Amino acid sequence: MSKNTSIKWNKFDLLWALNLFGTAVGAGVLFLPINAGMGGFWPLVVMAILVGPMTFLAHRALSRFVLSSSVPGSDITDVVEEHFGKNAGKLITLLYFFAIFPILLIYGNGITNTVDSFIVNQLGLASPNRALLSFVLIASLISVMLMDEKIMLKITELLVYPLVLILFALSIYLIPEWNTSMLHEMPTAQGFITTLWITIPVLVFSFNHSPAISSFSQSQQRQYKDLELTEKHAGHTLKGTATILLVFVMFFVFSCVLTLTPQELTLAKSQNISILSFLANKFDNPYISYLGPFVAFLAITSSFFGHYLGAKEGLEGLFIKMRDDKKINRKKLNYLTALFFLFTLWGVAIINPSILGLIESFGGPIIAAILFIMPMYAIRKIPAMQRYQGQFSNVFVTVMGLIAISAVIYGLF
Repeated sequence: MSKNTSIKWNKFDLLWALNLFGTAVGAGVLFLPINAGMGGFWPLVVMAILVGPMTFLAHRALSRFVLSSSVPGSDITDVVEEHFGKNAGKLITLLYFFAIFPILLIYGNGITNTVDSFIVNQLGLASPNRALLSFVLIASLISVMLMDEKIMLKITELLVYPLVLILFALSIYLIPEWNTSMLHEMPTAQGFITTLWITIPVLVFSFNHSPAISSFSQSQQRQYKDLELTEKHAGHTLKGTATILLVFVMFFVFSCVLTLTPQELTLAKSQNISILSFLANKFDNPYISYLGPFVAFLAITSSFFGHYLGAKEGLEGLFIKMRDDKKINRKKLNYLTALFFLFTLWGVAIINPSILGLIESFGGPIIAAILFIMPMYAIRKIPAMQRYQGQFSNVFVTVMGLIAISAVIYGLF
């Protein structure tokens, strides 16, 4: 296949682009306009310019890393061991699992709270038994993940279409309410840089679909066989994902930020409610308050699937690496993994602890290191990836990764 052949969109690539979009857009999208807009309009413009290339280039590099294995069909845990040795492989697999697993716990807890809140506040019914509700919801989500890949992609597609549509419709709906108060807020040079630095991780993690990248890359490889063709289709799909994220999520963020004044954004932050709840209260519009839980449900469910893929890969990778005999029944392991996730997520959803967000924060630097730094290090050190050396995008991804990691660590302390 010649280098100049352009890749055309097909159904398979589109389904994966939507799946990756769903992985990235968790319920956090409902808090993103508040968190990203707090620093003012102009830093947000700069972030919108940076976040598209950051998202695409970092995820493409991670996908190329997964595809760099000499053994076709290897997942990220196998590739890490192949390139960095057994001990480093175990350590990175362990970190990879513990960076994604807490997010899965948050989603198991979050979907229970979202549905419970909807039943009580919107439907006006009594709160159902929490243990029963959480079991039904979490078991339903995990059973989808045990289905065939094509069915799982189809279900994600059915969730993501209304999610995209609602975000877009809300963004359009708010246009008549836009005001210029945010445009007049001019931060100092130092304030501008500080805001950018602190907010970059917020956007990085709102656009992060790295937990699904390994499964995505393997799926592309099974579909296209040839490495060059696989890489082209993977890159094409990832560019599509980054574009959809940029257009729909950032349009939603800008529309919300331009609707509110700086004082209202500060108030929304102090009330710790989602942007849709705040807008529903501001406009006294019951429809927006009904859409809030629905968007949260769609976002949590679609994001759960992508994070499940990553956590499952990490857990199974750890199990396989701890056992030296390679004769492992993968189907049996798949069901055992599903049972482990079912009972841990169910237990956490029943307890409903308040420290989950804190645990997730500690996973932030690990995700950023795996997404931004590890593939760039591999390009420098691993023969299979040295053909990507000397590109400016490598410097850009490394610098942005270091900025994101430093800001996340600063935010923790």
